[in-house]
Parts: sequence; structure tokens; C-alpha cells
Amino acid sequence: MRALARVRVGKDLKMITLRQERPADVEAREALLDQAFGDTRYRKTSQRLRDGRLPAEGLSLIAADGRRVIGTARLWSVACSTGHQALLLGPVAVDSSCRNRGIGAALVRRALREARRLGHSAVILVGDAPYYSRFGFAGEKAAGLKLPGPFERHRLLALELVPNALDGAAGLLRAAGRMVQKPQARAA
Repeated sequence: MRALARVRVGKDLKMITLRQERPADVEAREALLDQAFGDTRYRKTSQRLRDGRLPAEGLSLIAADGRRVIGTARLWSVACSTGHQALLLGPVAVDSSCRNRGIGAALVRRALREARRLGHSAVILVGDAPYYSRFGFAGEKAAGLKLPGPFERHRLLALELVPNALDGAAGLLRAAGRMVQKPQARAA
């Protein structure tokens, strides 16, 4: 997937590339997440659902200005106690020098479009309702869900990509995605 998005940079429109993350992007993505969230990102309850897992196939996105990584959005497979499957969106981050230009919104829209195209039925996140409501996220469908640790109930939001996909969804969310492969130790 390679697509261009026009975002306002001062009075000019500038082309920003939205694309799948590549192995060469990992270091820049991690530096961007450190810049955006600092050490607290590792202490967030939603991180428990990402630890030791890979993002959902095809759902690790980058915003780039030329070769410079300026934004990231990733989705992770999760399931709840009632067996409902969903994706967890996050973290979403944009370089501090590029914020308020629509890059984060473009990444979220692209992530949701790709998730729908790939056949996923729902997306859950922990975030600010005033920001994420414009994409259709709300607390009602997440009301019966819990995270594996402390969280602010009003920040747990959900969006159904398929109508009624989260009807009856309840209980503790757990990681359901692909595990990170650890290197095999060589026998002596």
C-alpha cells in the first residue's frame, strides 16, 4: 500500500506518504514513540496487550516526509472473554514538529480503511473521546470490556467496522495476535 495525502504545512500543501511500515523504519518509529510518550508508554495498561506480540498483519502504518518517519499508527489483534475478536489501535503518534496538520487523522482513517478491507470487524482503543469520536469511536460498545490493569473507563472506546460486531462483547481483553519470534539458541 502506498498512498499520498495532502496536509497543510503553513500556507502550502505538502505531500506526505502514508505506507506500510518497513524494517528500516523501526528505529525511527521507536524514537518517534519515545518523543511522543516518553517512558510512560511502557507502563500503559494497553501496552500489556502489545507486549511480545506483532501488529496485525498489514496494519502497521507510517507517515513519511521523504525518508523521514513523522507518524505511526499500528493495530493489534485482541479478543475478549466472550470470544469477540477486535483490533486495538495504538499507539498513534506524530512528530512534534508536524502536529496539527492532519497527519494523525490521516493515519487513523487509513488504518480503519485497511482494517475494514482486510475483513476485521471492530477496533478498540484507549484515547480521548473528543478526538476519536470524529472517526466513529464511542464508549457504548466498549462498556462491558475491561483492560488487564488500571484504565480510565471513559477513555475505552470502540468502533464497529461491521454492524453489531461487538454486541454482547464483555470481559477482559487479551492479546490474540501473532507472537514475536525469539531467536533460537544454537546448540554447542
